[in-house]
Amino acid sequence: MASTRTHTDVNKSLAVVHVESLVEPGRPSLLVVHGPGEQDMLQLIASVLGQGHVFARSMADVAATKPATVVGLSNDVDAAALAHRRDTRILLNVHCVDESAPDERLSEVCDYEYLYTRSPYLRRDLTRFLAFVLGQIAPHEDLLKKNRTTLISTTFPDVHAALPNLDILSVGADAVELRVDLLKEPLDDGSHAPVPSLRYVGKQLMTLRQRTELPIIYTTRCTRENGRFPMDDPALFYKYLYRAKQWGVEYLDVELWLPEEVRRQLAQRKGNSKIISAFHDFSGQFKWTSPQAKELFKKGAVYGDVVKMIALVHQMQDNYELEYFRSLITAEHPHGPPFSGLNMSPAGQLSRMLNKVFTPITHPLLPMIAAPGQLSAAEINTALHSMGHMPKQDIYGIGSYKLATQALFFEKCFNELSLPHNFLFVDKAAPPSARGSSSLSDQVEAIVRREGFGGAFINPPLPPPTPFLPALSDAAKAIRLVDTIVVRNTNGPDSAATLVGENATWKGIRATLTRDFVPSAYGGRAALVLANSETDAAPVVFALKSLDIGPIYSIGFHSRGPGPLAAAVEPFRSVEDVKKLAQPGPFVIVSALPGEKSALVGPLLKHYSSCKLQSQSQSPSPSPSQSQDQCQGRSGVNVAPPAGKVFLDLANGPRKVDVMALAQEAGWTAYGVADVSAWTTVETLRLLVGQNVPCDFVRLASGRSLF
Repeated sequence: MASTRTHTDVNKSLAVVHVESLVEPGRPSLLVVHGPGEQDMLQLIASVLGQGHVFARSMADVAATKPATVVGLSNDVDAAALAHRRDTRILLNVHCVDESAPDERLSEVCDYEYLYTRSPYLRRDLTRFLAFVLGQIAPHEDLLKKNRTTLISTTFPDVHAALPNLDILSVGADAVELRVDLLKEPLDDGSHAPVPSLRYVGKQLMTLRQRTELPIIYTTRCTRENGRFPMDDPALFYKYLYRAKQWGVEYLDVELWLPEEVRRQLAQRKGNSKIISAFHDFSGQFKWTSPQAKELFKKGAVYGDVVKMIALVHQMQDNYELEYFRSLITAEHPHGPPFSGLNMSPAGQLSRMLNKVFTPITHPLLPMIAAPGQLSAAEINTALHSMGHMPKQDIYGIGSYKLATQALFFEKCFNELSLPHNFLFVDKAAPPSARGSSSLSDQVEAIVRREGFGGAFINPPLPPPTPFLPALSDAAKAIRLVDTIVVRNTNGPDSAATLVGENATWKGIRATLTRDFVPSAYGGRAALVLANSETDAAPVVFALKSLDIGPIYSIGFHSRGPGPLAAAVEPFRSVEDVKKLAQPGPFVIVSALPGEKSALVGPLLKHYSSCKLQSQSQSPSPSPSQSQDQCQGRSGVNVAPPAGKVFLDLANGPRKVDVMALAQEAGWTAYGVADVSAWTTVETLRLLVGQNVPCDFVRLASGRSLF
């Protein structure tokens, strides 16, 4: 069901298919409306997109600018002129919430509105916002592939109260729900607004999104459905929900009682947001066996990407009736939309254990439970284990003794989520008990054949051939390295298990590279990879190709193997080869060299830091000595090249030279092995136990010992 795309290099020799593919890989055309003093935001947006930018004086200037250039326009422009513009640029209004409220006229005519506050999280949040609204990430498609998804509902009247514990609140959750109706906006007289203003809601949403990597579900619950929004004004719901779409919210919770016209317009104008069609019944009279239940699902499916139906019940029998209804819906609508069905009250808690789509969970640190009978992720996992739906398994870490501390982190996660599994660390140097061979492959084979084996991560990774692994993921096949072994029971917990070899490292690399740049910023740009061997470089090359990077040059290794990555890399053989990439130089340099060879990277960083980065849509930028006239685009306004290049250092252990510091001083956006290790751990946990643990929690809980 996920959206996938095949990435092919210039020689048509590399085909890589994966769920994290670009949905819209082209360079976007943006018109950014900004206020006085916000010109630097235009430069930041262009940098995140990896594109050039211009400041325009009028709509005529905008029309004369090349499409892939980000155009800035002062917000004193006539809103009516913006509303009737003929160009096809995406219109984005930017506004700092530390100041006044956004101009309502501009908010209404713009396609999207980016609210921000100047903080250390600004660039990361902007990258996520742009990648989502431009269709370059698709969180819904990734969540559809999970066997079970949950959401944590924030019931705080002010989300600032949740921030100190947000990392731990989010462990085990796949999305975070913002209960807009539960927000309490303080007024000057000491009371609270009956409905929080859009300005207050926008600031709350911005604050939450800056501090979580999870998709956000934006909910305006009405008074009849245990909320606080009045039911006598459906237009109010439309106004708040559509503004959430403009703010780049991933999910809009749209109540089924709203007039069809409201639901239809929201569906037609939702952009990349997804609609959860929500029905709640608190009467206690609803029956899952009634014809009404099927009609409600069909009604919700018209405009909903997910259909959610929740009823208040009083007896255990209602849970069995819900499960029968769920089976009927699944059989009659095999292609969706996904169905989330729950029973409220303590009598309905069984349904929360059996539901697999966006099950609401609570946490002891929350001030209140959002609905009767809600359970925490730990309570649900404990119950699933007791019912036989989550059998106890042994999860292994196989690697150097230096990595044994990672076992402590996995145990922390298992304990926090009340998972029944054991985590066992095996030193790869120790001879396996079941076999006489000391090879890594033989040792891993002995482990996977043990009773109760539930999966493993391996460091260093296992190269093929691996005859004991009947299946390999596309990534593991292309990279020719297995760092994670997953046990899959495709036909239920009692079916025969299949062992699948996976590679999580490339996902950690890709997630790191897209932290401060949208995926399309890398498209068609040159990259330089340094490594001792093709094996060390393979996950890097795969991650780079997934971002449509090309060409890729190498230093220190040659790709000789039969795999599809071989033709994707062109080796540098001499100083002349280095010089030929002098303008504009590589957009990305990745060093997979060991720490003792880190000094080799310094000269390359210094050499290429002087090369000016250019957008593919722009002509070369002039030198400072050229005249001002030569620095102008067709519109007569100054053209600035996008700023920033990316350096990634994968070296572990002590270094002779601090290349990260060198890169940062030279103007590169620099990442280290700790960033990749954290994201790889996130991906490994998802593969092994199907649970989501935020990257920030990984860094917080593991400290430096994991990296």
